[in-house]
Amino acid sequence: MEDYLQLFVDETSFYNRIVLGTFLPESVWGPLPHFFRGWLRNYIGGTLLYFVSGFLWCFYIYYLKRNVYLPKDAIPSTKAMLLQIYVAMKAMPWYSALPTLSEYMVENGWTRCFSRINDVGWLAYITNFIFYLGIVEFGIYWMHRELHDIKPLYKYLHATHHIYNKQNTLSPFAGLAFHPLDGILQAVPHVIALFLVPMHFTSHVACLFMEAIWTANIHDCIHGKLWPVMGAGYHTIHHTTYRHNYGHYTIWMDWMFGTLRDPMEDEPKEK
Repeated sequence: MEDYLQLFVDETSFYNRIVLGTFLPESVWGPLPHFFRGWLRNYIGGTLLYFVSGFLWCFYIYYLKRNVYLPKDAIPSTKAMLLQIYVAMKAMPWYSALPTLSEYMVENGWTRCFSRINDVGWLAYITNFIFYLGIVEFGIYWMHRELHDIKPLYKYLHATHHIYNKQNTLSPFAGLAFHPLDGILQAVPHVIALFLVPMHFTSHVACLFMEAIWTANIHDCIHGKLWPVMGAGYHTIHHTTYRHNYGHYTIWMDWMFGTLRDPMEDEPKEK
């Protein structure tokens, strides 16, 4: 068992060397305990992913494709985007604690994670991955919905994110502009799922960091019209009505629980 758990430690150590070895001299991160190396790597990696994905996406839709996807009056001001960056950066050290904690639990054998796909086979891997995503989808939907329905949670946590409630205040940088505890609560289903279904560890890590890219995408106000994906068209409605489209990746949870509102239905009908 200890030899198998060492595979997880070796994998996270590999990630540490790639990220920390690229940006910091070993004299800085080398003496740190393994747990804190993981946190520092997650913080640096998460920050880089946030800025790279945010700047590239904003550059593409607001400058290269200016007025193609969005009308001029729907493009957020630089001031609005800087505020979103400020809020996200205050929260990033706390966000980084969740994947670090999940790695610690995996490395100690507390979860149902497995290290190699050939340990279970491709069929089991795909089946487990689908169940994992289903648990995440269900968990994020209800966590998000309760952050609206439970008034103190909304007032003291989720309202920080909902000051961005119009097209011209939403941007890819708003994707991580949450109160730290709010952002962590909405990502917790990723960790809970590790105790419920066997999950490939590398895939779990990838899913956590894909959150940064996905949340940037659903805050750009561009409706991709790719059914059944819960894209930006749906999420923009959420920011304007506050009572619809709580889902994350797909529309299924909102459809099942009666909170779905289709952006196509809001478009003006041609005469």
